[in-house]
Amino acid sequence: MSQKFTGSCLCGEVRFEIKGDFENFYLCHCSRCRKDTGSAHAANLFSSTAKLKWLAGEDKVTVFTLPSTQHTKAFCSICGSALPNLQMDGDLLVVPAGSLDSDVPISPNAHIFVSSKANWDHDLEKLPMLPELPA
Repeated sequence: MSQKFTGSCLCGEVRFEIKGDFENFYLCHCSRCRKDTGSAHAANLFSSTAKLKWLAGEDKVTVFTLPSTQHTKAFCSICGSALPNLQMDGDLLVVPAGSLDSDVPISPNAHIFVSSKANWDHDLEKLPMLPELPA
């Protein structure tokens, strides 16, 4: 039985539903993913069978493909939050894990493109873990 997930952008203008299962979950450290997330890596779920349905704000979704590449990012035109997108002529659904409001049902499969990870991205698990903003 396939699963159902809901998600949204930060401002709440865009909401979506995904029906189906995710086959893979990768943490990508390539320079393009670091640029479009502003972080150490992108955390994306992948499915070749799940279906995406926009519940609200589809007209606020902007899709950008870096020229001469297959690197694609969808985002809310109001708040900039990363959103799901279809790639490979619609055969692959890519979902930023942080865009889901539902729990993510699988753990990451692997860190990928670690040969190009940020120079400050090492031993991060050794840093103090605080429950809130430090005082």
